[in-house]
Amino acid sequence: MRLKAGIWIKAYIRRLASEGVMAVVVRHGDDDAGAVFIRVNRLDGSSNLFGPAPAGLDEAQMERPMMALFDGRPVRDEEADDYLERQRSFDSDLWIVEVESRDGRHYLDDWLLR
Repeated sequence: MRLKAGIWIKAYIRRLASEGVMAVVVRHGDDDAGAVFIRVNRLDGSSNLFGPAPAGLDEAQMERPMMALFDGRPVRDEEADDYLERQRSFDSDLWIVEVESRDGRHYLDDWLLR
């Protein structure tokens, strides 16, 4: 059984808080099965985005596998906003969590597909 989105996000935000990193839920999706997008705001006008791994790439036997979007490179905040808005138009149940991190640390290493 897959971990519920709401529980995963609470644990992720608690992990960030333990490291002294600020994170907020920008968009609350479906508590049980909503897709999760993480936006790492670098506080310089750019952000890194992470989202759910596409179906078929989650064979890694991990809970909620994530992947770096835009080849892992930071994009302008406007580009990140546009991307997330497009995703929201496809899936009204998605979650968006914003992390503030000047150095781009995301603490997603255990969930990232390589």
